[in-house]
Amino acid sequence: MESVRVRFAPSPTGMFHIGSARTALFNWLYARHTGGTFILRIEDTDAARNKPEYVGVIFESLRWLGLDWDEGPQPDGSVKGEKGPYSQSQRGEIYRRYVDKLLSEGKAYESDGAIKFKTPKTPITVPDLICGDIQFDRTNEPDLVIQRKDGSPVFHLVNVVDDLEMDVTHVIRGEDHLSNTHKHLALIEAFGAKPPRYAHIPLILNPNGSKMSKRDEGSSIQGYLEQGYLPEAVRNYLCLLGWSPKDNREVLPIEEVVAKFDLPQVNRANARFDIDKLFWINGEYFRAATIESIEPLALSILRRHGVIGDDVDPVYFRAALSIVKEKIKLGRELPDWMRCFFHDDFEFDPEAAKKVFTPEGLANIGKLRERLAGLDDKNFTAAELEKEFKALAAVSGQKVGALVHPARLAVSGRPVGPSLYHLLEVLGRTRVLSRLERAEKKFSP
Repeated sequence: MESVRVRFAPSPTGMFHIGSARTALFNWLYARHTGGTFILRIEDTDAARNKPEYVGVIFESLRWLGLDWDEGPQPDGSVKGEKGPYSQSQRGEIYRRYVDKLLSEGKAYESDGAIKFKTPKTPITVPDLICGDIQFDRTNEPDLVIQRKDGSPVFHLVNVVDDLEMDVTHVIRGEDHLSNTHKHLALIEAFGAKPPRYAHIPLILNPNGSKMSKRDEGSSIQGYLEQGYLPEAVRNYLCLLGWSPKDNREVLPIEEVVAKFDLPQVNRANARFDIDKLFWINGEYFRAATIESIEPLALSILRRHGVIGDDVDPVYFRAALSIVKEKIKLGRELPDWMRCFFHDDFEFDPEAAKKVFTPEGLANIGKLRERLAGLDDKNFTAAELEKEFKALAAVSGQKVGALVHPARLAVSGRPVGPSLYHLLEVLGRTRVLSRLERAEKKFSP
């Protein structure tokens, strides 16, 4: 039984599109499912549009998604695998050899300085593992340019040659390439080689049914990094764009997807992108994540927004993150939720302040400050604080909420947030008493 070899061949001409990410993912899943090889190949023959920094974007995006490759260029400049070079710009001599072969056998000819391949004028059936058998009538098909006047090879030629040279067994790519496949099969036949098996995955559409372009919302993987999505959540959602486990579940560990994924299960219909579903899945991953797993993301985002510096107390930071984690669905929300843990000069929500910092509310803040001052640091715990709030409410003939709302706003500037008692415990006795006094003085007439 042949060993599966698949490839992902992006062009470094811009930001990393979500469609490219899904193509890479499906190739990676099939390679891992079959125990095969996942190859990264850089299609960089378009010198006018290629930029070295975009190769870095490809590396960063694949690594962020957890898609490791077995062969191809590495971020450190090294190369894995013996079928390279894995950048088309370094493979010119190989392409010339194949063009010369077609010319010498009379299967190609020169035309106005370019080289054209003699396209067969007979019908062909393209077998596809997802789309089934597709018929193409090549009766009026024009001959195919395979080398431009300037001597540069055309996509169709280099794509086929690279797949043959790298022993690719399965070509898994977007359905927009389906119409090219009969041309590629004709070239492979002319070379006297065995073709790989083809599997064309459905396109990703916008909610309105239009094809997703690079300008559409959610189209760039870099956008998800910047907004603080968890890579596991984005990868999970991409798995569902054209494939499903058939049991209506939407949050799946990647190990289970690898075990179940196979090409015949990929849907034939185009996939609709749903940013709301991705947002929901990300929230599920945030809630299930351990503090250790999201701490690097949180540190990076909070430092980037100037909320913390490099000298943050790790114990205090993890305690704060642990009680905020349940409230957020995106990393970009962290600065707003966590600023109050590290800065005493936060602003107060103006609408909440009008509603809560009434004379009665401010009087309750004063009573709370006096009562909580009687606790030492050791007893300044969520459990003890809850007892103190309830006891004060009882003796003053009020509901606990009359104390909770002004206290929350005084210590955080926000009318909503995590459990107040846990919030007070994490902030600690000194900060809490200082902030209660600050609010009392600031809003007292």
